[in-house]
Amino acid sequence: MIREEEVNKIGRFGKPHGVKGEIPLFTASDVFDDEAACPPYIVCCMDGILVPFFIEEYRRKGSTAVLLKLEYIDSEEAAKELSNRDVYYPTDEAGGSNPADGMTWDSLTGYTVSDRASGLLGKITDVDDTTLNVLLRIDYNGKELLFPAAEELILSIDHTNRQMTISLPDGLTGL
Repeated sequence: MIREEEVNKIGRFGKPHGVKGEIPLFTASDVFDDEAACPPYIVCCMDGILVPFFIEEYRRKGSTAVLLKLEYIDSEEAAKELSNRDVYYPTDEAGGSNPADGMTWDSLTGYTVSDRASGLLGKITDVDDTTLNVLLRIDYNGKELLFPAAEELILSIDHTNRQMTISLPDGLTGL
């Protein structure tokens, strides 16, 4: 069984492409850049269970999408079942000692965040990349807290325990 801590989010599926089961994966990750190092499978959450889908073939479609043909997904109807689902990359396929290699900001969804001064803030619930500056959304005491996804604010990341320690500017949590 695949566990949440064994995968990193790399993107999201779009609507099916054609009638033979191809589906676009919208991703900023570089895991598909090197054909020789392409992952043998990706992972999706299906009914609360992380399920591997083996890749038969893929090709780039623009700079932010990859068209995937997955095993046993042979029709538009089968591909529709995957539409709008988050896609994860198995960390054991990262091919290096650092599981953060090839990670995107989306990969941090679900990580618990603590601020050096304020203590525990909450979990990252979403990544807002609709603006020039990417923002991480945290459920902070029932309210939404946004903070910039800036490496200079991040003090440490523990990928094994899915935890991040940051140093927010003074007063940001009080807004």
